[in-house]
Amino acid sequence: MSRRQPSAWRRAKHRVAHSIKLRMVLVFLLLATAMTFIFVTGAQKAFSVGWRDAARPLLMDYVDQLTRECTGASGTPSIERAQAIIGRLPLTVTIQGPTVNWASHPNQTPPDWLQDKVDHGAASRGRQGDRGVDWQQVLQRTTADGHVLTFGINGEAFERKPRMIGYALVSLLVLTLLAWLYVRRLLKPLDAIGEGAQRFGRGDFSQPIPERCIHGPDELGELALTINTMGQDIHQMLEAKRALLLAISHELRSPLTRARLNAELLPESDDVDPQRKALLRDLQEMATLISDLLESERLSGDHAALQRAPTDLPALAAQVIEDLKARHPGAARVAVSAPAGMPPVSVDPSRVRLLLRNLIDNALRHGADATESPTVTLSADGGTVTLEVRDHGPGVPEEQLAHLAQAFYRPDSARTRAAGGVGLGLYLCRLVAQAHGGVLSARNAGPGLVVTVTLRI
Repeated sequence: MSRRQPSAWRRAKHRVAHSIKLRMVLVFLLLATAMTFIFVTGAQKAFSVGWRDAARPLLMDYVDQLTRECTGASGTPSIERAQAIIGRLPLTVTIQGPTVNWASHPNQTPPDWLQDKVDHGAASRGRQGDRGVDWQQVLQRTTADGHVLTFGINGEAFERKPRMIGYALVSLLVLTLLAWLYVRRLLKPLDAIGEGAQRFGRGDFSQPIPERCIHGPDELGELALTINTMGQDIHQMLEAKRALLLAISHELRSPLTRARLNAELLPESDDVDPQRKALLRDLQEMATLISDLLESERLSGDHAALQRAPTDLPALAAQVIEDLKARHPGAARVAVSAPAGMPPVSVDPSRVRLLLRNLIDNALRHGADATESPTVTLSADGGTVTLEVRDHGPGVPEEQLAHLAQAFYRPDSARTRAAGGVGLGLYLCRLVAQAHGGVLSARNAGPGLVVTVTLRI
């Protein structure tokens, strides 16, 4: 069953919720809309309240002049004079009376105040006084011979230019686009800061955040400078830790070699031999730990170099299993699965041997009590080769899977002396995979743990 895709509304909502740029543009638009609404509403309110004191007398005087122009010296309205008025002004003129009945725009709907001329009692007068009687006093005139002239605004003059609405919408969209571009340019350093923080998180300190983001005279420039300084401090601490481990490892090699030589010179008598063998095993574990520390430094450093050569992976895996039989009696039951006639692949055989040794050793230790033995699966596809090692032990808690390949990390279930080492095995495997341009991943198989390594060849 295919996974249901989220709706366009949900995708847009998720994008807005995770984009400070879009949210800032929306805030600007909402602010502009609110300010426009408040201004227009306030202007309309101020005009509706104060027009009687200022504009009303001027309007009434203008209507008186239009009435005199329409009637002329005779005092009787003239259709020709009314047509001349509407020819030069966006007005409507209606004449009603005993001799002349004419309307300049008979198809237009009369205004509300003209439709509400009939008085329906005191309640109607109180409700319609401002809307009906007041506008009749302003826009209607009665001549001496009984004709009633009504003036109004010609609505067709405004309807002839509907493109103004389109122009206004286009202008609004252009302003929105300009605001978006400006906000995007203003917050562009955030992208570089985020990429720099991700590089630092991966342990790559070779490329700091670009200088153009640091020299910005704002808070983003200060943030970029702070993160760069933090990255340099972390890099220095990691280098100091690595140098300390290398110094300790090199210094321990000489006394460790002398201790091993002295242990081998002990007499092989029945009462001393058990302690002698136990001491030699402990010294060997210490030597292996020192070798792993030195190898991890070589793989994680900038000077890491692979010695690639055509390698028979199934044969290499069989050799590793043979070497592990001395430490794990159950190693003989480890099954290796590979395609028939798998050709040699170009890898570093010594590093891949180290990888296989750690993976199989880890599977044998954690799956020692399982009824099924660990399995090793090899496959090649194009330019990659995949190594998969699975045990049938208790597995690892899901919340700890992401930390398995970290240096010196051990799950809670592997902290006993018998269950695990110091936490360098999977870390070295991850470094080997990265040196080959590949990746390492781990997942629970129920039962057991599956570790998959992909290498580029």
